[in-house]
Amino acid sequence: MHLHILGICGTFMGGIALLARAQGHKVTGSDQNVYPPMSTQLQEAGIELMQGYDASHLDPAPDIVVVGNAMSRGNPAVETMLDQGLPYTSGPQWLAEHILQDKWVLAVAGTHGKTSTSALLAWILEFAGLKPGFLIGGVPENFGVSARASESAFFVVEADEYDTAFFDKRSKFIHYHPRTLIMNNLEFDHADIFDDLEQIQKQFHFLVRTVPSTGLIISPLMDGNIHDVLDMGCWTELEHFDVESAAQWHADLVEADGSVFKLILNGEDQGTVSWDLIGHHNVSNALAAIAAARHAGVPVKDAIEALSKFVNVKRRMELRGEARGVKVYDDFAHHPTAIQTTLQGLRDRVGNQRIIAVLEPRSNTMKMGFHARELPESLQAADAILVMEPEGISWNVASVFSPLNEKAKVFSSTADIINTVCDIAKAEDHVLVMSNGGFANTHQRLLEQLKSQ
Repeated sequence: MHLHILGICGTFMGGIALLARAQGHKVTGSDQNVYPPMSTQLQEAGIELMQGYDASHLDPAPDIVVVGNAMSRGNPAVETMLDQGLPYTSGPQWLAEHILQDKWVLAVAGTHGKTSTSALLAWILEFAGLKPGFLIGGVPENFGVSARASESAFFVVEADEYDTAFFDKRSKFIHYHPRTLIMNNLEFDHADIFDDLEQIQKQFHFLVRTVPSTGLIISPLMDGNIHDVLDMGCWTELEHFDVESAAQWHADLVEADGSVFKLILNGEDQGTVSWDLIGHHNVSNALAAIAAARHAGVPVKDAIEALSKFVNVKRRMELRGEARGVKVYDDFAHHPTAIQTTLQGLRDRVGNQRIIAVLEPRSNTMKMGFHARELPESLQAADAILVMEPEGISWNVASVFSPLNEKAKVFSSTADIINTVCDIAKAEDHVLVMSNGGFANTHQRLLEQLKSQ
């Protein structure tokens, strides 16, 4: 079968392409952003990539067009597909029909931590010898790829609440029918498709409705928004986790930064986790992943051992390099809560050493200003804050950050940000660069400029 994928270089659609190619299908694809690393990963798998969305990309006609959720009416390839009556489907629907059928699906949903928790869960299963398939919205360093087909009965999928396609406005995760479901947390996000939190909760409850009574739902004990979802109706066994409260799964922190903690299950010490990750949010992710892995048959002691060998996903507090004694990190930040927890984890690790936070508020929700007033408070753990004002933003960045006075500065170019960091940074400083996009390769450019001085 010949699949042509529209929007193939997105992490999710790129994963679909890799899974289809692994099944022996011919795969081609179009995207307006064909560049590494995804383009390289796809080309190495024997997938032909085409720049843009020209109608000629569908000639000769493929057997089916798989449409990414970034596609909309008016796109030349979409209009050609519809005019010619070509068979088409969405990425989540194709995944459900061709990969997830007859699998034990372990799905990870939530506003924050989906990628890291999915990677943790896939690695624990791998370490235990279960060789799972997976599709994750990032590149887990333990695997080196974002998606993998497998003959295993188990498949781990990052379950995104974003809409499926222009012709299917349900959340992606509705298609996955998990037997094991993690719901990490729930806050308002994706203001470009949801009007309010209640709309997102409705989609999450649709997901809860798909989990069988013999399955398992794993959720945080103290998240009121998720409790509201479960109160709408739940027909599945529940297990709860929380970092410090007396949940069924919780942690006793040995190190304040979360790098060492005791794992407690039903009041009993199961062992000590010592790993490379930091932050209470990552401890929370670990609790959820261990609980899900146990449901699939992995003993807790094996999961604890697996975590000691876990390497985090790219762009999740990833140390990109060090120059002149200055460490530069890259983090995929898209929400004030994630920014705050990431910064606090770094603060717990580095103590009184200086943190310079560099933020690009790039997501659609950020640009629309829904979280603008929360941003200054979320960055308080930093000693200096440099904010990029991206094009298309609908709020006054300088005004929002004015209460922080000289601690925060607003910029209109990445070159000015890099110059400023180089001027103020000194040995033992930590520069945390946060964006959910490429940010004009600011991380590498900053490291190169620091080295050249």
